Amino acid sequence: MSLLATQAPATAQSPRPAVAKPSVPSQVPGIASLPELPNVWVSNVPPVPEDVRQRLDQYLEARSASVQDVSDDGKQVLISTRFGNTSQLHVVEMPMGARTQLTFTDEPINKARFLPGDSRTLFFLQDKGGGEFFQVFRLDRRTGRSELLTDGKSRHEELVVSPDGRWLSYAGTGRNGKDTDVYVAPTSDPKQARRVTEKEGTWQPLEFSRDGSKLLVQQFRAADDSDLYVADVKTGALRQITPKEGKGSVEGAVFTHDGKGVYLVTDRYSDFSRLYLLDVEKSPPAGTPESLTKAVSWDVTDLALSPDGRQLALLFNEDGFTTMSVLDTRTRALSRVDSLPKGVAYGLRFPNRRSDVVALSFGDTSGPIDAWTVDLKARKSTRWTRSEVGGLDPSSFAAPSLVRYPSTDGVQVPAFLYLPRNVTSKAPVVVVFHGGPEGQSRPAFNAMAQYLVNELGIAMLIPNVRGSTGYGKAYRAMDDGVKREQSLADIGATLDYIASRKDLDASRVGVYGGSYGGYMTLATVAFFPERVRAAVDVVGISSLPSFLQNTQAYRRDLRRAEYGDERDPKVRAVQERISPLGSVDRIRAALYVQQGANDPRVPQSEAEQIVQAVRKRAPDVWYMLATDEGHGFQKKPNRDYAQMTALMFFEKHLGQAGTTAKP
Repeated sequence: MSLLATQAPATAQSPRPAVAKPSVPSQVPGIASLPELPNVWVSNVPPVPEDVRQRLDQYLEARSASVQDVSDDGKQVLISTRFGNTSQLHVVEMPMGARTQLTFTDEPINKARFLPGDSRTLFFLQDKGGGEFFQVFRLDRRTGRSELLTDGKSRHEELVVSPDGRWLSYAGTGRNGKDTDVYVAPTSDPKQARRVTEKEGTWQPLEFSRDGSKLLVQQFRAADDSDLYVADVKTGALRQITPKEGKGSVEGAVFTHDGKGVYLVTDRYSDFSRLYLLDVEKSPPAGTPESLTKAVSWDVTDLALSPDGRQLALLFNEDGFTTMSVLDTRTRALSRVDSLPKGVAYGLRFPNRRSDVVALSFGDTSGPIDAWTVDLKARKSTRWTRSEVGGLDPSSFAAPSLVRYPSTDGVQVPAFLYLPRNVTSKAPVVVVFHGGPEGQSRPAFNAMAQYLVNELGIAMLIPNVRGSTGYGKAYRAMDDGVKREQSLADIGATLDYIASRKDLDASRVGVYGGSYGGYMTLATVAFFPERVRAAVDVVGISSLPSFLQNTQAYRRDLRRAEYGDERDPKVRAVQERISPLGSVDRIRAALYVQQGANDPRVPQSEAEQIVQAVRKRAPDVWYMLATDEGHGFQKKPNRDYAQMTALMFFEKHLGQAGTTAKP
């Protein structure tokens, strides 16, 4: 689930003007704002006891540091991290060195790029209030001032700068508010942007060629249906280089060093996303080209080509864990890099003038995401940041076990299970469903899991039900359209697995999820009402038809490709049958719903209609609404309150496991 927040201030250093608060931003009766958090409105949520607040404070102080870019010489790593209430841009100039903060705004910044040849200039995306109408800004580090480059109202995404520093590219909805076009602008005058595409649908820039003359453009229709084009930067001419027949994903693509070829990651020719080399000058390949990563039967998740073109760094997702390999582009030999710990990594970035080192973001269950580099000659990893975990001892954190259990249709559901230590009775369980639905829960640091396990003796089970990414395209497609009805069986299989274990208490089960995970949470309490005690739904879908009708226009067709078209009566009948809103009379579990008022994906109406419907039978439904947030909670005070009250809610309804004294 993406939790980013619309327009940023024209100056990255200036304070934000106060936003007028609506008198009553909700249709839920009895809702009121919190005195200490005026942008948070609640109904039926009790105050957080001081002892709960004190226990949670350290866990909520955990922060992370993700790599955004690396300077030409590799001596500066640009990161996004939080020292105040939101993530901001910082520069680190040596491993474990000080983090020099560059931006000081009220809204988070989570995507940025240096200008090649001038690390004192960078570009970033920022929105306002969680609405996801991102704008492009240029920051001049000499003055500390930021300049708005886009129209201030359309939605923008992606951020690509050519290696020669001449061109900037991004995607935006400025033409009609619905279709997403690719824009290219000279970095010398970035307000002079022009559209490379003016077509229906979603088009995004991926990568410039080394000389800046060509741009890779993706046409995205669905997770399993994209095409790749090469655009001439000067003329805008587009040429499709993936086959016109059939369909497949485009998970990543980069030009070869000479610009005559493209390394493409796709699942078009295999159940998993593999690496292929396409010839830009020739027609799209006929038949099945040879995979360059056929020795690894897992998805390639990221790739980056060294500036000299001789090494292609690759990340693989092997059962949720990241592995790294390097492809010698001359011999095509694939060699594994084993210097990273076992965990999760993403965001490969080479310096513009160095081919011996690559930067990336890495984390594991013992600590948050941090900035690392890997020396490809010495095959040695170096940590650049060590993000805090509130003063807690990382060695005390629980590591999950990877488990699998059977469901219907021959499905084996993979899941990560966190178990409390030193328990003297069966442990209650919280099941966490990921969003997407094409997402995947992976073994990264999870503060909520550590609090439940270490402080309350509550287990956490995180399944990757059918429809999840990471286990092949056939598995990912098993919940598409009307097949989503069959996917609900995986909820029952998850509850059956809990009941099968002697160390878990099947009579004390809670569920938690955000976005599509919120839908799965509501579906659990609606369709398995006797088997769940408590549920926390965060920005979740309560009715598939109303969600599709009310989500933002720029994403509606993309979601119809996943959930089915609600305008088709047969499809709509299935959607209504499996929508929790239609089965509210069956819900018996305690319910807590959390929502952002500016959510462009799952609108506020999805939360409020389920709250009001359930309250007709069970009045004590908790509800939280943040008026300065969107699809989740990015501002620390809001996020802290949401997590505190969610954990307080689970403790109230699930209790705790009996434990021995901690060693």
